[in-house]
Formats: sequence, structure tokens, C-alpha cells
Amino acid sequence: MSKLFSPLSLRGLTFKNRIFVSPMCQYSAEDGIPNLWHMVHLGSRAVGGAALVMAEATAVSPEGRISPADLGIWSEVHVNAFAPIVEFLKEEGAVPAIQIAHAGRKASTDVPWHGGQPLGPAAGGWETVAPSALPFASGWPAPRALAREELDGIVTQFAEAAIRSLEAGFEVVEIHMAHGYLLHEFLSPIANQREDEYGGSLENRARLPLQVAEAVRAVWPDDKPVFVRISATDWVEGGWDLAQSIQLTHWLKLRGIDMIDCSSGGMVMDAKIPAAPGFQVPFAEAIRREAGIATGAVGLITEPAQAEQIVAMGQADAVFMAREFLRDPYWPLHAARALGVDLPWPVQYARAKPR
Repeated sequence: MSKLFSPLSLRGLTFKNRIFVSPMCQYSAEDGIPNLWHMVHLGSRAVGGAALVMAEATAVSPEGRISPADLGIWSEVHVNAFAPIVEFLKEEGAVPAIQIAHAGRKASTDVPWHGGQPLGPAAGGWETVAPSALPFASGWPAPRALAREELDGIVTQFAEAAIRSLEAGFEVVEIHMAHGYLLHEFLSPIANQREDEYGGSLENRARLPLQVAEAVRAVWPDDKPVFVRISATDWVEGGWDLAQSIQLTHWLKLRGIDMIDCSSGGMVMDAKIPAAPGFQVPFAEAIRREAGIATGAVGLITEPAQAEQIVAMGQADAVFMAREFLRDPYWPLHAARALGVDLPWPVQYARAKPR
């Protein structure tokens, strides 16, 4: 029996297998509103057999977008646009998920295929915010340090985004605390040099992320899981690291978080990351073991046998895959055949199923 194709239950939800589609920014929205591109992008991965399909980093406010072309969920207009996409994902047997996010000092950039550089006001950009007035990289504008009285508003934006996600029909919400965006910026001493109760010690740096987790869990139904994506390390001396990630995870578990999606990096531009197949799996394994919480492994997972080994050996409870799903939206159907699993194909495609 394949462990990869066995069901996984979290709270009241059961995922039909352990193959999850990672959030992948498409930079194809206008005013944050999903469109037909997002319907096809997300829908095709549900048709392809993934158990969970997660919408890309979706901004909790206009200023929280990475670029002007990012998705958002700060109004009812966004809810109504997401609803038919979510309905289709469910019809195809996938659990619909959404990642809610604020880009912090890495917001207001051009789309990647135009260079991804910061945008000024004349080019449609906006003022960025962060824990401290420290730019992301040389040549980037310094963000405005958030005032203490603004932080409650950030928490409210995440909670309201979760409520709207629920209205749209999503069944899993993931809080983005990774990749150098706002909540990760509060966690990492590289970006957070505050001298108030939100800076300094690990407890203080974790204060805002934990407040967000509490607020989202409070508005999300008890029978539906909440995930958190973290960068388990900044890959920089003196930055965020695995030991701090494990402690954060203990605190998140106490606040009702159900799975940690274990990524890494993104805090600085020049980090030396030893990227190789499965290079982040040890983070998922350590956090699962030390914190006693379900984890997802992500990062250069491409082969069926590799994915099977990760979950069969207890290194993670599920695999999140991104670029491999861009190459092959039907990866689960093909992986099942490689692993000797007779997985049903969509009836519309059944005549093409290899015998």
C-alpha cells in the first residue's frame, strides 16, 4: 500500500492523499481579483488528482500585495470572484485552500518577468511597511516602520481575510509567515530591530505572528484546519533558524494550528541556500518530531518514489509541490501509476488512462 496515496485527516477534514499543491504566485490579477487564468491554473491541478489545491499568496490588504498583479481578499468583490473557482475544486475532489499574506517590505514590486524590482508611486507602487525601517536589499527603498497602534490593524486584516476566505468556500486557510514577508520580518532579528514589546527577545518577535494565528483560529471553524507556512531558517548567521522555528511551532500548536508548511529562506537576497532535491525535508522532519505537529515538506520534490519515501518514513505528513505541478498538472495520476496504485481518472479523461 502506498503511504503517499493514503488519506490524511486533520480536524473534520479528510484529504484523499498526501499530495498538496503549493501556493504559487501567478501575477495575473487586476485589483487583486481572480479571473479565468486562476480558474484554469487551480482547477487543472484538482482535475489532476491533488488532494489539496492552495491559492497563491493572497493579500489581506492592497498594500500587502507583492506586486500590483497579486491576488487579494480584502473585499466582497474578491469573495464573489473566488467562489466559482472554489466550487470547481470541490467538485473535482480537492480540498480548496488559500494562503493569506502581507508582503511587508517586499511589497510594491514589478512582476518577475519584468524584473521584479521595486515600483515607485509613478509606476503604480506604494509605500511599504515593516517592523523596522530596514530595506530588503541594497537599492531598495526603506520601508516605514509600523507604529505600535497599527499592529492591531494588521491582526484584524488577517482575521477579516480569513472570514472572507470562509465565505468564498475555502476549507483550509494558511497563514504566510515565510519568505521574508511581513510576519517573517517580525520573527527574524535581521529585519526586526524594534525596541518595544514586538522586538528583541524571541517571545517579543513572535508576538505579532502569534496574535495573527490566534485571531485567524478564532474566526475559522473548529472542524477545519489552519496551516502556517514558515521559513525554517534564513540561511544567514544570526538570523532566524530551526531552533527558533521549533519553539515557534510549539506556541502555534498551543494556539490551535494544525500543520506547519516547512519552507526556508527569503529574508535576504544573497543567502547561500544549498538547494538540492528534498533539501528542506529535514526541517519538516525535525519540527514534526520535536513539536508533535503535522508537517508538510516542500522544495525540489519531483519524483514519485521520493515523495513516497518522505511520507512513508514519517519525515512529513504530506508533500507540497510547486514547480513540478507547473510542468505536469496531472502529476498525481502519473505518480500513482509509477507506484502501482490504481487511481481513478476523471471520467472525461478515462479513455486515455494507461492500461
